[in-house]
Amino acid sequence: MFSNSSVKICFSAGESSGDSHAANLYLELKKHHSKLNAIGMGGAKMSEAGISLCYDSSQIAVIGVIEVVKQYFEIRRALKKMQDLLLNERPDLLICVDYKEFNYQLAKFAKKNGIKVLFYVSPQVWAWRKNRVKKYGEVIDMMAVIFPFETPYYEAENVPVRYVGHPSVDKVVPKFTKSEALKNFALNPDTPIVGLVAGSRPNEIKRLLPVMLEAAQKLKNDFPTIQFILPQADSLPDSLIHNYLNRTNVNVTVIKNQPYDVMQCCNAIMTCSGTATLEIALLGIPMVICYRLNYLTYFLGRMLIKTRFIGLPNIIFGEVVVRELIQNDATAENLATEIKRLLTDSEATQNCRADLEIVREKLGLGGGIQNMAMLVQEMIKI
Repeated sequence: MFSNSSVKICFSAGESSGDSHAANLYLELKKHHSKLNAIGMGGAKMSEAGISLCYDSSQIAVIGVIEVVKQYFEIRRALKKMQDLLLNERPDLLICVDYKEFNYQLAKFAKKNGIKVLFYVSPQVWAWRKNRVKKYGEVIDMMAVIFPFETPYYEAENVPVRYVGHPSVDKVVPKFTKSEALKNFALNPDTPIVGLVAGSRPNEIKRLLPVMLEAAQKLKNDFPTIQFILPQADSLPDSLIHNYLNRTNVNVTVIKNQPYDVMQCCNAIMTCSGTATLEIALLGIPMVICYRLNYLTYFLGRMLIKTRFIGLPNIIFGEVVVRELIQNDATAENLATEIKRLLTDSEATQNCRADLEIVREKLGLGGGIQNMAMLVQEMIKI
Protein backbone atom coordinates (compact mmCIF):
# COMPACT_ATOMS: atom_id res chain seq x y z
CA MET A 1 0.00 0.00 0.00
CA PHE A 2 1.27 3.46 -0.85
CA SER A 3 1.89 5.99 1.89
CA ASN A 4 0.36 9.48 1.75
CA SER A 5 3.50 11.07 0.27
CA SER A 6 3.30 12.34 -3.29
CA VAL A 7 4.51 9.94 -5.97
CA LYS A 8 5.28 10.72 -9.61
CA ILE A 9 5.14 8.15 -12.39
CA CYS A 10 5.95 8.70 -16.04
CA PHE A 11 4.14 6.58 -18.66
CA SER A 12 5.28 6.12 -22.25
CA ALA A 13 2.70 4.58 -24.59
CA GLY A 14 2.87 4.90 -28.37
CA GLU A 15 -0.18 3.02 -29.63
CA SER A 16 -3.90 2.66 -28.93
CA SER A 17 -3.60 -0.58 -26.94
CA GLY A 18 -0.75 0.81 -24.84
CA ASP A 19 -2.74 3.99 -24.23
CA SER A 20 -5.59 1.86 -22.86
CA HIS A 21 -3.31 -0.33 -20.70
CA ALA A 22 -1.56 2.71 -19.20
CA ALA A 23 -4.85 4.48 -18.45
CA ASN A 24 -6.31 1.43 -16.70
CA LEU A 25 -3.13 0.91 -14.67
CA TYR A 26 -3.12 4.53 -13.55
CA LEU A 27 -6.78 4.36 -12.50
CA GLU A 28 -6.06 1.18 -10.51
CA LEU A 29 -3.09 2.82 -8.79
CA LYS A 30 -5.17 5.87 -7.90
CA LYS A 31 -7.46 3.62 -5.86
CA HIS A 32 -4.54 3.06 -3.48
CA HIS A 33 -2.82 6.43 -3.61
CA SER A 34 -4.91 9.53 -4.21
CA LYS A 35 -1.87 11.82 -4.43
CA LEU A 36 -0.28 9.91 -7.27
CA ASN A 37 0.87 12.17 -10.09
CA ALA A 38 1.28 10.83 -13.61
CA ILE A 39 2.87 12.40 -16.67
CA GLY A 40 4.11 11.18 -20.03
CA MET A 41 3.23 10.34 -23.62
CA GLY A 42 0.00 8.70 -24.71
CA GLY A 43 -3.43 9.17 -26.21
CA ALA A 44 -7.03 10.01 -25.42
CA LYS A 45 -7.61 7.33 -22.78
CA MET A 46 -4.57 8.37 -20.73
CA SER A 47 -5.63 12.00 -20.93
CA GLU A 48 -9.18 11.16 -19.85
CA ALA A 49 -7.81 9.14 -16.93
CA GLY A 50 -6.01 12.24 -15.66
CA ILE A 51 -2.45 11.67 -16.87
CA SER A 52 -0.75 14.91 -17.89
CA LEU A 53 0.58 14.39 -21.43
CA CYS A 54 3.55 16.17 -22.94
CA TYR A 55 3.01 14.51 -26.31
CA ASP A 56 0.06 12.99 -28.19
CA SER A 57 1.29 9.59 -29.38
CA SER A 58 -1.36 9.27 -32.10
CA GLN A 59 1.04 11.27 -34.29
CA ILE A 60 3.60 8.45 -34.25
CA ALA A 61 1.40 5.35 -34.05
CA VAL A 62 2.93 3.63 -37.07
CA ILE A 63 4.15 0.14 -37.85
CA GLY A 64 6.69 -1.05 -40.42
CA VAL A 65 10.15 -0.01 -41.58
CA ILE A 66 9.02 2.37 -44.33
CA GLU A 67 6.35 3.96 -42.15
CA VAL A 68 8.85 4.55 -39.34
CA VAL A 69 11.36 6.09 -41.77
CA LYS A 70 8.68 8.49 -43.02
CA GLN A 71 7.92 9.54 -39.45
CA TYR A 72 11.55 9.47 -38.31
CA PHE A 73 11.92 13.16 -37.46
CA GLU A 74 8.58 13.29 -35.65
CA ILE A 75 9.50 10.18 -33.66
CA ARG A 76 12.85 11.74 -32.77
CA ARG A 77 11.03 14.89 -31.65
CA ALA A 78 8.73 12.83 -29.43
CA LEU A 79 11.71 10.98 -27.94
CA LYS A 80 13.50 14.28 -27.18
CA LYS A 81 10.35 15.62 -25.50
CA MET A 82 10.15 12.53 -23.31
CA GLN A 83 13.85 12.67 -22.46
CA ASP A 84 13.52 16.31 -21.43
CA LEU A 85 10.47 15.43 -19.37
CA LEU A 86 12.40 12.74 -17.50
CA LEU A 87 15.28 15.11 -16.72
CA ASN A 88 13.02 17.97 -15.64
CA GLU A 89 10.50 15.96 -13.61
CA ARG A 90 12.69 13.11 -12.27
CA PRO A 91 9.79 10.64 -11.79
CA ASP A 92 9.98 7.84 -9.23
CA LEU A 93 9.35 5.32 -12.00
CA LEU A 94 9.19 5.22 -15.79
CA ILE A 95 6.65 2.72 -17.10
CA CYS A 96 7.23 1.91 -20.77
CA VAL A 97 4.13 0.31 -22.29
CA ASP A 98 4.90 -1.74 -25.42
CA TYR A 99 6.04 0.41 -28.43
CA LYS A 100 9.28 -1.52 -28.19
CA GLU A 101 11.90 0.34 -30.25
CA PHE A 102 10.97 3.82 -29.04
CA ASN A 103 10.63 2.68 -25.45
CA TYR A 104 13.92 0.78 -25.59
CA GLN A 105 15.70 4.05 -26.42
CA LEU A 106 13.76 5.92 -23.73
CA ALA A 107 14.46 3.22 -21.14
CA LYS A 108 18.15 3.34 -22.02
CA PHE A 109 18.17 7.11 -21.44
CA ALA A 110 16.27 6.79 -18.16
CA LYS A 111 18.56 4.08 -16.82
CA LYS A 112 21.62 6.17 -17.70
CA ASN A 113 20.14 9.04 -15.70
CA GLY A 114 19.28 6.99 -12.63
CA ILE A 115 15.54 6.62 -13.19
CA LYS A 116 13.98 3.25 -12.42
CA VAL A 117 12.34 1.53 -15.42
CA LEU A 118 9.45 -0.94 -15.62
CA PHE A 119 8.71 -2.30 -19.10
CA TYR A 120 5.08 -3.47 -19.47
CA VAL A 121 4.15 -5.81 -22.35
CA SER A 122 7.25 -7.62 -23.50
CA PRO A 123 8.61 -7.22 -27.03
CA GLN A 124 7.85 -10.44 -28.89
CA VAL A 125 11.29 -11.90 -28.30
CA TRP A 126 9.86 -15.39 -28.82
CA ALA A 127 9.01 -14.48 -32.40
CA TRP A 128 12.05 -12.54 -33.54
CA ARG A 129 15.45 -11.17 -32.45
CA LYS A 130 15.74 -13.26 -29.29
CA ASN A 131 19.23 -11.84 -28.77
CA ARG A 132 17.58 -8.58 -27.70
CA VAL A 133 16.60 -10.11 -24.35
CA LYS A 134 20.03 -9.23 -22.95
CA LYS A 135 19.88 -5.71 -24.36
CA TYR A 136 16.52 -5.04 -22.74
CA GLY A 137 17.86 -6.48 -19.51
CA GLU A 138 20.58 -3.81 -19.51
CA VAL A 139 18.15 -0.88 -19.62
CA ILE A 140 15.25 -1.98 -17.39
CA ASP A 141 14.71 -2.88 -13.75
CA MET A 142 11.78 -5.20 -14.42
CA MET A 143 10.02 -6.74 -17.41
CA ALA A 144 6.29 -7.36 -16.89
CA VAL A 145 5.07 -10.01 -19.34
CA ILE A 146 1.45 -10.76 -20.24
CA PHE A 147 1.82 -14.32 -21.56
CA PRO A 148 3.01 -17.17 -19.29
CA PHE A 149 5.30 -18.64 -21.98
CA GLU A 150 7.38 -15.43 -22.11
CA THR A 151 9.07 -15.68 -18.70
CA PRO A 152 11.63 -18.39 -19.59
CA TYR A 153 13.24 -16.19 -22.24
CA TYR A 154 14.12 -13.59 -19.60
CA GLU A 155 14.90 -16.02 -16.80
CA ALA A 156 17.45 -17.74 -19.07
CA GLU A 157 19.37 -14.44 -19.26
CA ASN A 158 18.83 -13.52 -15.59
CA VAL A 159 16.65 -10.53 -16.52
CA PRO A 160 14.15 -9.60 -13.77
CA VAL A 161 10.73 -10.67 -15.03
CA ARG A 162 7.19 -11.00 -13.65
CA TYR A 163 4.21 -12.64 -15.31
CA VAL A 164 1.28 -10.36 -14.49
CA GLY A 165 -1.42 -11.73 -16.82
CA HIS A 166 -3.03 -10.29 -19.91
CA PRO A 167 -5.04 -7.11 -19.22
CA SER A 168 -7.56 -7.97 -21.93
CA VAL A 169 -8.93 -10.88 -19.88
CA ASP A 170 -10.52 -8.38 -17.49
CA LYS A 171 -10.99 -5.55 -19.97
CA VAL A 172 -12.95 -7.40 -22.66
CA VAL A 173 -16.37 -7.11 -21.09
CA PRO A 174 -19.33 -5.73 -23.08
CA LYS A 175 -21.36 -3.00 -21.41
CA PHE A 176 -24.65 -4.49 -22.59
CA THR A 177 -26.12 -7.92 -23.14
CA LYS A 178 -26.02 -9.12 -26.73
CA SER A 179 -29.75 -8.53 -27.19
CA GLU A 180 -29.42 -5.01 -25.79
CA ALA A 181 -26.45 -4.25 -28.07
CA LEU A 182 -28.29 -5.54 -31.13
CA LYS A 183 -31.20 -3.26 -30.30
CA ASN A 184 -28.93 -0.28 -29.58
CA PHE A 185 -27.15 -0.66 -32.92
CA ALA A 186 -30.39 -1.34 -34.84
CA LEU A 187 -29.14 -4.75 -36.01
CA ASN A 188 -31.36 -7.64 -37.07
CA PRO A 189 -30.34 -10.84 -35.23
CA ASP A 190 -32.03 -13.00 -37.87
CA THR A 191 -29.57 -12.09 -40.64
CA PRO A 192 -25.74 -12.41 -40.69
CA ILE A 193 -23.70 -9.71 -38.98
CA VAL A 194 -20.05 -9.31 -39.96
CA GLY A 195 -17.55 -7.07 -38.19
CA LEU A 196 -14.82 -5.05 -39.90
CA VAL A 197 -11.91 -4.50 -37.48
CA ALA A 198 -9.31 -2.77 -39.64
CA GLY A 199 -7.05 -1.47 -36.86
CA SER A 200 -6.34 1.54 -34.68
CA ARG A 201 -3.52 3.08 -36.74
CA PRO A 202 -4.12 5.23 -39.84
CA ASN A 203 -1.74 3.15 -41.96
CA GLU A 204 -3.63 -0.04 -41.01
CA ILE A 205 -6.90 1.55 -42.12
CA LYS A 206 -5.35 2.61 -45.43
CA ARG A 207 -4.03 -0.88 -46.15
CA LEU A 208 -6.86 -3.03 -44.82
CA LEU A 209 -10.20 -1.21 -44.87
CA PRO A 210 -10.44 -0.95 -48.70
CA VAL A 211 -9.91 -4.70 -49.14
CA MET A 212 -12.37 -5.45 -46.34
CA LEU A 213 -14.99 -3.25 -48.00
CA GLU A 214 -14.40 -4.99 -51.31
CA ALA A 215 -14.89 -8.32 -49.56
CA ALA A 216 -18.06 -6.94 -47.99
CA GLN A 217 -19.40 -6.15 -51.44
CA LYS A 218 -18.77 -9.73 -52.56
CA LEU A 219 -20.52 -11.05 -49.47
CA LYS A 220 -23.46 -8.72 -50.13
CA ASN A 221 -23.91 -10.40 -53.49
CA ASP A 222 -24.19 -13.82 -51.80
CA PHE A 223 -26.10 -12.66 -48.72
CA PRO A 224 -28.38 -9.76 -49.73
CA THR A 225 -29.52 -9.09 -46.15
CA ILE A 226 -26.05 -9.28 -44.57
CA GLN A 227 -25.13 -6.49 -42.12
CA PHE A 228 -21.70 -4.93 -41.55
CA ILE A 229 -20.53 -3.12 -38.43
CA LEU A 230 -17.24 -1.35 -37.72
CA PRO A 231 -15.96 -0.47 -34.23
CA GLN A 232 -14.00 2.77 -34.71
CA ALA A 233 -10.94 3.23 -32.51
CA ASP A 234 -10.91 6.58 -30.72
CA SER A 235 -7.40 7.15 -32.09
CA LEU A 236 -8.83 7.48 -35.62
CA PRO A 237 -10.42 10.62 -37.11
CA ASP A 238 -13.92 10.31 -38.55
CA SER A 239 -12.72 11.71 -41.87
CA LEU A 240 -10.30 8.82 -42.41
CA ILE A 241 -12.99 6.15 -41.95
CA HIS A 242 -15.67 7.92 -43.96
CA ASN A 243 -13.25 8.65 -46.77
CA TYR A 244 -13.36 4.92 -47.55
CA LEU A 245 -16.98 4.27 -46.63
CA ASN A 246 -18.12 6.98 -49.04
CA ARG A 247 -16.49 5.07 -51.92
CA THR A 248 -18.63 1.94 -51.47
CA ASN A 249 -22.34 1.26 -51.79
CA VAL A 250 -22.19 -1.24 -48.93
CA ASN A 251 -23.90 0.07 -45.81
CA VAL A 252 -21.60 -0.12 -42.77
CA THR A 253 -22.69 0.85 -39.27
CA VAL A 254 -19.86 2.67 -37.49
CA ILE A 255 -19.82 2.59 -33.68
CA LYS A 256 -17.36 4.50 -31.49
CA ASN A 257 -16.04 3.56 -28.05
CA GLN A 258 -17.96 0.28 -27.74
CA PRO A 259 -15.69 -2.31 -29.40
CA TYR A 260 -16.74 -5.28 -27.26
CA ASP A 261 -20.44 -4.63 -27.64
CA VAL A 262 -19.89 -4.46 -31.41
CA MET A 263 -17.82 -7.65 -31.48
CA GLN A 264 -20.29 -9.72 -29.45
CA CYS A 265 -23.03 -8.94 -31.99
CA CYS A 266 -21.06 -10.47 -34.87
CA ASN A 267 -21.39 -13.93 -36.38
CA ALA A 268 -17.89 -13.53 -37.86
CA ILE A 269 -15.24 -10.82 -38.05
CA MET A 270 -12.57 -9.71 -40.53
CA THR A 271 -9.75 -8.34 -38.37
CA CYS A 272 -6.27 -6.90 -38.54
CA SER A 273 -3.49 -8.64 -36.64
CA GLY A 274 -2.61 -7.61 -33.09
CA THR A 275 -4.44 -7.20 -29.79
CA ALA A 276 -7.81 -7.10 -31.55
CA THR A 277 -7.48 -10.79 -32.45
CA LEU A 278 -7.13 -11.68 -28.79
CA GLU A 279 -10.08 -9.52 -27.79
CA ILE A 280 -12.25 -11.19 -30.42
CA ALA A 281 -11.00 -14.60 -29.25
CA LEU A 282 -11.93 -13.81 -25.64
CA LEU A 283 -15.48 -13.13 -26.84
CA GLY A 284 -15.48 -16.42 -28.75
CA ILE A 285 -16.27 -14.91 -32.15
CA PRO A 286 -14.96 -16.74 -35.27
CA MET A 287 -12.65 -14.54 -37.34
CA VAL A 288 -10.25 -14.31 -40.23
CA ILE A 289 -7.01 -12.36 -39.77
CA CYS A 290 -5.93 -9.98 -42.51
CA TYR A 291 -2.34 -8.68 -42.53
CA ARG A 292 -0.64 -6.35 -45.00
CA LEU A 293 2.55 -4.30 -44.78
CA ASN A 294 4.77 -2.32 -47.10
CA TYR A 295 6.57 -4.94 -49.22
CA LEU A 296 10.05 -4.00 -47.95
CA THR A 297 8.84 -4.17 -44.34
CA TYR A 298 7.22 -7.54 -45.00
CA PHE A 299 10.34 -8.91 -46.71
CA LEU A 300 12.58 -7.88 -43.83
CA GLY A 301 10.08 -9.20 -41.31
CA ARG A 302 9.96 -12.63 -42.92
CA MET A 303 13.75 -12.83 -42.61
CA LEU A 304 13.60 -12.08 -38.88
CA ILE A 305 10.36 -13.62 -37.62
CA LYS A 306 10.74 -17.16 -36.30
CA THR A 307 7.17 -17.95 -35.27
CA ARG A 308 4.80 -20.04 -37.41
CA PHE A 309 1.87 -17.65 -36.94
CA ILE A 310 1.12 -13.94 -36.67
CA GLY A 311 -2.28 -14.20 -34.98
CA LEU A 312 -2.22 -14.31 -31.18
CA PRO A 313 -4.99 -16.95 -30.92
CA ASN A 314 -2.95 -19.28 -33.14
CA ILE A 315 0.30 -18.52 -31.30
CA ILE A 316 -1.28 -19.22 -27.91
CA PHE A 317 -3.11 -22.36 -29.09
CA GLY A 318 -0.07 -23.65 -30.99
CA GLU A 319 -2.07 -24.61 -34.08
CA VAL A 320 -4.34 -22.91 -36.60
CA VAL A 321 -7.50 -21.81 -34.84
CA VAL A 322 -8.39 -19.02 -37.26
CA ARG A 323 -7.19 -18.51 -40.81
CA GLU A 324 -4.45 -15.96 -41.49
CA LEU A 325 -4.39 -14.13 -44.83
CA ILE A 326 -0.97 -12.53 -45.11
CA GLN A 327 0.27 -10.02 -47.69
CA ASN A 328 -0.60 -11.29 -51.22
CA ASP A 329 -3.14 -13.72 -49.75
CA ALA A 330 -4.98 -10.83 -48.10
CA THR A 331 -7.39 -10.33 -50.98
CA ALA A 332 -11.07 -9.47 -51.03
CA GLU A 333 -11.83 -12.82 -52.66
CA ASN A 334 -10.05 -14.79 -49.93
CA LEU A 335 -11.59 -12.73 -47.14
CA ALA A 336 -15.08 -13.16 -48.54
CA THR A 337 -14.56 -16.90 -49.05
CA GLU A 338 -13.46 -17.44 -45.45
CA ILE A 339 -16.26 -15.35 -43.98
CA LYS A 340 -18.76 -17.21 -46.15
CA ARG A 341 -17.40 -20.52 -44.81
CA LEU A 342 -17.77 -19.31 -41.22
CA LEU A 343 -21.36 -18.21 -41.91
CA THR A 344 -22.45 -21.43 -43.62
CA ASP A 345 -20.35 -24.29 -42.17
CA SER A 346 -21.82 -24.83 -38.70
CA GLU A 347 -19.33 -27.59 -37.80
CA ALA A 348 -16.33 -25.41 -38.64
CA THR A 349 -17.80 -22.54 -36.65
CA GLN A 350 -18.47 -24.75 -33.60
CA ASN A 351 -14.91 -26.11 -33.73
CA CYS A 352 -13.52 -22.60 -33.96
CA ARG A 353 -15.53 -21.44 -30.95
CA ALA A 354 -14.37 -24.48 -28.95
CA ASP A 355 -10.71 -23.74 -29.77
CA LEU A 356 -11.14 -20.08 -28.86
CA GLU A 357 -12.46 -21.17 -25.47
CA ILE A 358 -9.20 -23.09 -24.94
CA VAL A 359 -7.27 -19.94 -25.87
CA ARG A 360 -9.22 -18.08 -23.22
CA GLU A 361 -8.43 -20.75 -20.61
CA LYS A 362 -4.72 -20.58 -21.45
CA LEU A 363 -4.72 -16.85 -20.64
CA GLY A 364 -5.71 -17.52 -17.04
CA LEU A 365 -8.25 -15.94 -14.74
CA GLY A 366 -7.30 -12.30 -15.20
CA GLY A 367 -6.27 -9.73 -12.62
CA GLY A 368 -3.57 -8.34 -14.91
CA ILE A 369 -4.03 -4.67 -14.03
CA GLN A 370 -4.25 -5.43 -10.29
CA ASN A 371 -1.06 -7.51 -10.53
CA MET A 372 0.65 -4.66 -12.36
CA ALA A 373 -0.42 -2.19 -9.71
CA MET A 374 1.06 -4.42 -7.01
CA LEU A 375 4.31 -4.65 -8.97
CA VAL A 376 4.50 -0.85 -9.30
CA GLN A 377 4.02 -0.48 -5.55
CA GLU A 378 6.79 -3.01 -4.90
CA MET A 379 9.19 -1.19 -7.22
CA ILE A 380 8.56 2.27 -5.75
CA LYS A 381 8.65 0.84 -2.21
CA ILE A 382 6.47 3.43 -0.56
